[in-house]
Amino acid sequence: MPIKIPNNLPAAATLSNEHIFFMDANRAYTQDIRPLKLLILNLMPTKVVTETQLLRLLGNTPLQVEVDFIYTESYNPQHISADHLTEFYGTFADVRHKKYDGFIITGAPVEQMPFEEVAYWPEIVEIMEWSKNHVFSTFHICWGAQAGLYYHYGINKYDVPAKVFGVFRHHLCVEHEMLFRGFDDEFFVPHSRHTELHREDIEKVPALTIMAEAEEPAGVYCVANLKRRQFFITGHAEYDPLTLKAEYDRDVAAGLPINVPANYYPGDDPTKMPQVRWRSVANLLFANWLNYYVYQETPYELDNIVSAED
Repeated sequence: MPIKIPNNLPAAATLSNEHIFFMDANRAYTQDIRPLKLLILNLMPTKVVTETQLLRLLGNTPLQVEVDFIYTESYNPQHISADHLTEFYGTFADVRHKKYDGFIITGAPVEQMPFEEVAYWPEIVEIMEWSKNHVFSTFHICWGAQAGLYYHYGINKYDVPAKVFGVFRHHLCVEHEMLFRGFDDEFFVPHSRHTELHREDIEKVPALTIMAEAEEPAGVYCVANLKRRQFFITGHAEYDPLTLKAEYDRDVAAGLPINVPANYYPGDDPTKMPQVRWRSVANLLFANWLNYYVYQETPYELDNIVSAED
């Protein structure tokens, strides 16, 4: 089954060109099935890019999925038109009365700021608290993962001497975990961040499990509270092939200190086209989350979702 999105969403043209099947509302309503209802809190400034990256992966499964997008009302996004937000996004006030099968919180370009100094932090706190009783499973990405671990479990982030930037080799820390079903013993994922989590901080919280990690400098990759159905992912499997290149070229043009992204260009030569080694990882990761932790477990009646406390 496909993902259901508005026909005029900018991502629709890209997904159509890539032969990723989606349908409009009229066609979706003719199917006798309850679609999965997902909420995405998109904190990225390049909202259209992030929409496309996530919808590409959410639409590449046999499940019918409906997606609502929200942005933070307490901060006015600077890099997206007001018309786009008005047409395709809501605010937390618009959805707080609803319940969802799954929830994705994206990264945000504020990772070097203390959490409490982020303009929309109080709103993020309110949304994360709400998610405990209104969402069956939550998937946190990059800064979203750091914010979730800090709010829910008091785990802090730490600045790193040089940006963690590139495509890094990972391995699993658990066996037979459904999120990683079909993964190879080693797999590659992009990272792009100025902060990190410390393994010893996470290990002090009995409810949390470190499920996968990377070679240095990327470190901890996936943390989960399986009982609460919360996942915290520090990397960016959803990235497009040229996302790291765009970030590198941007910083070089601005005269900012930036290393060539590791393990990305052949021979670490930025004049060559990057090699993509994470596409299958991205599709498996999102498909496994949707199937095993959302579709297979969520109540048929969303009103029956209750908090899964430790």
